[in-house]
Amino acid sequence: MRSYLKFKDFTREEVRSVLRAATEFKKMRGNQCLDFLKGQTWALLFSKSSTRTRVSFEVGLRELGAETLFLSAQDIQLGRGEPIIDTARCWEKWFMGR
Repeated sequence: MRSYLKFKDFTREEVRSVLRAATEFKKMRGNQCLDFLKGQTWALLFSKSSTRTRVSFEVGLRELGAETLFLSAQDIQLGRGEPIIDTARCWEKWFMGR
């Protein structure tokens, strides 16, 4: 899976393809089971709390078959003795299946 950080990371046709797929998913929402992410667990970590963002991600991921794990800044040890690289390595194994 490629990372998406900004529109420049994708070609024009790739962006169009994503938008077409999103339109189709939206039409299917509530009418049929979408399990594209079945068997995946996604970690949700936000630097600032946002109810709408968190709920949007959780609902969207669950509707696509994924499980979610929300971790607040108080739940993790970043900045309190645990190096970020160690956390990143663990998360890669746990959430990316490597």
